[in-house]
Amino acid sequence: MPLEFGLLSMTELRNRPGEILNRVADNREAFIIERNGQRKACIVPLSVFFPDISPCRIADEFQELLEQGEEPRTSITEDRELVFFFAHKLADETSLVIRILLPHGYPNACPRVYIDPSTEGAPHRWADGALCLYGVMVGWNPGRHTVFYTLKLARRWVLHYEAWRQTGVWPKRESLDE
Repeated sequence: MPLEFGLLSMTELRNRPGEILNRVADNREAFIIERNGQRKACIVPLSVFFPDISPCRIADEFQELLEQGEEPRTSITEDRELVFFFAHKLADETSLVIRILLPHGYPNACPRVYIDPSTEGAPHRWADGALCLYGVMVGWNPGRHTVFYTLKLARRWVLHYEAWRQTGVWPKRESLDE
């Protein structure tokens, strides 16, 4: 469905931010923001970018992350998938980024998780380089599992990866279910 944009001045946005946000979120209205007679930016509902993820689910995922002390960066891929980025330090102070991608169909499709820089040669990864977190031992449950749960699994994978780098043996899997 095509989106029609209304014009909105910066003054109007400053004077009524909550009302404008509700109109965007609840009524799927979209606005082009005008400042000093020039069109500068736009506000659109999240559902434009993520048509198969409920805006409430996205809000709940962000809220849980914030409550757990996480501060992810986010981005949108060219395929219009939401990506969360989490900084992570290894024991040797090497920095990694855990990248959690929410695919179309989320939460009914499980997230894909990657480590940057890539961990070539490491076991327990899929052909595309994604970490093997969900499968036979731990299944994705869309009603129960979240980005934060996935982040905990990814951090456990990283701990196992560090041990594997030191010993050449991947540690036995421990249960992560709460």
